[in-house]
Amino acid sequence: MTDAERLILAVEIAREAGEMIREARDRQTFGHRYKPGHELVTDVDIAVDTHITARLEARFPDEARLSEELAPNRDVLNDDVPLWVVDPIDGTVNFAHGLHHVAVSIAWAVAGRVRLGVVHAPFLGETFTALAGQGAFCNDRLIQASRTGNLEHSLVGTGFPYRRDSRPPLMRRLTAVLQHCQDVRRNGSAALDLCDVACGRLDGYYESVSPWDFAAGWLIAREAGARTGHLYPCPTGYPEDLYGENLLVTSPGIYRELGQLLRRADAGEAG
Repeated sequence: MTDAERLILAVEIAREAGEMIREARDRQTFGHRYKPGHELVTDVDIAVDTHITARLEARFPDEARLSEELAPNRDVLNDDVPLWVVDPIDGTVNFAHGLHHVAVSIAWAVAGRVRLGVVHAPFLGETFTALAGQGAFCNDRLIQASRTGNLEHSLVGTGFPYRRDSRPPLMRRLTAVLQHCQDVRRNGSAALDLCDVACGRLDGYYESVSPWDFAAGWLIAREAGARTGHLYPCPTGYPEDLYGENLLVTSPGIYRELGQLLRRADAGEAG
């Protein structure tokens, strides 16, 4: 199967999952619980992950999968095999509270490099797609990242971990960005934050997340012309496209300056 054919199938599966999410929101009958670390998970997360897993298993039984709910073991990242990376609902808290920033994220990677990405936002009516080397699209229309080179006028997205004790050090980063950029947005879905960078709604994004949160959006942003990277070097041997710590994805014109700003904040330096 060609990459283009895989993309068509991934879009179909993501839209099926999106319909499940919309119907569950309408019924309002789903249960929920909290994982260790205060992370919310609903019955719908499990049901959607089950559906996506079954669809991929039926078509690609010999390919590995990494998904947030059913297959979260990251040891598979060390294997040099084709890998599907799935987040059934990115933005579960938004979903449970009736907010619209909710997405299905599906990526496919080979030898640690993401080659296909789909992010479908069922409540926003948007489907973002990308194939490596072939540009990025929203609802089949070509998109392009911001070309701003002015950090002061930049709108920056970020997020915060569920563990409350992990948040205080990140306040230094937030303060620095608020002092030196136009403003900050915290929308609650890393996948959609990356897609907002891809289409120029955000000029930059930084955060630490899991592979399933960002793999598809990372490719989409890169294919739209954003610069993708990390604030600090990735561990030796770890695939950069699937390493979610200290992500930095921005307009090429502010990448260096925003990275310096955030690293100075980490070091406790003012200004």
